[in-house]
Amino acid sequence: MSFLISTAHAADAAPQGPGMMANILMIVVFVAIFYFLIWRPQSKRAKEHRTLVESLGVGSEVVFAGGLMGRITKIEGDYAVVELSRGVEVKIQRASVISVLPEGTLNNL
Repeated sequence: MSFLISTAHAADAAPQGPGMMANILMIVVFVAIFYFLIWRPQSKRAKEHRTLVESLGVGSEVVFAGGLMGRITKIEGDYAVVELSRGVEVKIQRASVISVLPEGTLNNL
């Protein structure tokens, strides 16, 4: 039956793909790209926000995550009491503060 089907012969030297070092180098390049484009900027922003939250004090004028602005009247651990207007106070998490306003900003609004 072999006379109907030609015999296939394997090539003596099959072409080689990229070596193992090329694969490792590609992975290292991808990790470096992710580090400089994603991980490093994110950790830098987190560090700046942590510094901002630790620097809050009574009398600071802040903007917090809901977009509301107010003046901190009391700090209780991880929470702060913020006066939005006369007689209106809310308790927020200190981590929800996204910005500290310059002194006197609320009076000018």
